[in-house]
Amino acid sequence: MLDPTTRRDFLALAGSAAMLAVTLRPAKATPATMASAIRTVVGTAPVKNGKVKLEVPPLVENGNTVPMTVSVASPMAPEDHVLSIHVFNEKNPQPNIGNFYLGPLAGRAQVSTRIRLADSQKIIAIAKLSDGTFWSASVEVIVTLAACTEEPV
Repeated sequence: MLDPTTRRDFLALAGSAAMLAVTLRPAKATPATMASAIRTVVGTAPVKNGKVKLEVPPLVENGNTVPMTVSVASPMAPEDHVLSIHVFNEKNPQPNIGNFYLGPLAGRAQVSTRIRLADSQKIIAIAKLSDGTFWSASVEVIVTLAACTEEPV
């Protein structure tokens, strides 16, 4: 017969398992994981600078809510339009901030949202056009109060 487990024993065991799960997870992405995430999207295709405008404040007081707008110079016509916009970072827990899929009926190639930033870091936006080319822009953002942290304050 098994020994009855007390509530205290169960909570101690559950807490230990939770701590183990937290310590095994990487605390943040790195430039290498960001590069790998970008390669997942673009494959071996070259990524050119230009056509993409990434607007993020250069100095952010609070990383919990950072405004971001990505726009791409495109006529958004059936024969020439933006298929997708992908945003990457190098220090958040995950390297891919978001993927936005567009088509010629979108009217204009622009997305706006708010993001969380774990620390001061580089943000990269990459747009895939209907002709198969990839275009990008990047910005460096300084964050004075970080978000997305795994460590207790």
